[in-house]
Amino acid sequence: MATLAISMAAFLTVAIPWTIVAWLDPQSMRKYKIQQKPFEFDRFFWPSVGRIIQNNIILAALLVLFWPLIKLSGVHDGALPAWYIIIIQLLFFVFLDDFLYYWMHRYMHENKWLLRHVHSVHHRIRNTCGINGNYMHWLEFSLTAFLTLVGPMLIGAHIYVIWIWVIIRQFEGADGHIGYDVPWNPAHLFPVYQGPVYHDFHHAKFKGNYAGFLPYLDKYLGQTHIAAYLRYLEERKKGLSPQQIADQPSAQRKRPTTAVSSAQ
Repeated sequence: MATLAISMAAFLTVAIPWTIVAWLDPQSMRKYKIQQKPFEFDRFFWPSVGRIIQNNIILAALLVLFWPLIKLSGVHDGALPAWYIIIIQLLFFVFLDDFLYYWMHRYMHENKWLLRHVHSVHHRIRNTCGINGNYMHWLEFSLTAFLTLVGPMLIGAHIYVIWIWVIIRQFEGADGHIGYDVPWNPAHLFPVYQGPVYHDFHHAKFKGNYAGFLPYLDKYLGQTHIAAYLRYLEERKKGLSPQQIADQPSAQRKRPTTAVSSAQ
């Protein structure tokens, strides 16, 4: 229960400030908007809050139900491992979780029943803001939470290490939906993470960009990168802002790229 509470606190710490920014939509921030169109704030704010409450109640019940199995995993509150062991464990959690999440997420798009009845809930929102990160069907929410715990349960991690990992994972979950590509985003401190742009294109284009932290998975596990996302990265390297990229003539934005995705 403490882990669940920390998880939601971490998510809301990131999501609430960026949701307020999206609500106010200040002129000074519009040049950083990934999608140059209004956020769907009025339509999905309260439904997102409702989903957060509902999903966490269901997840709490599932944790109680499966607690007899979870406590057999070796997760403990004894002596902490050395700091470098903690870092290695956290990196292991990131890589394992993202590998598993890529396949789960991709399968939710490829399986027609899951797409229609489960994952389509999350895709009702095309232009997301922070609070929308946990707007999803309870089954998807619970499966995502389970994947987060696979790594810690496999190695019998210390509970404090799990809390650090959960905070990192929820930071990514909220950050991926903020809708702004700002250069001073602390997400850029993570060398394997490319910020909210990666997942924002998934919402805008629907197919492709299936991972969470690690965009390379799309390259090596089926060429599922979104071509428009790759072009966006090329333009950002040239120093263009998101607004300048969006203002380019459509013919220029659609020029060929060397890594066009089969998802398109």
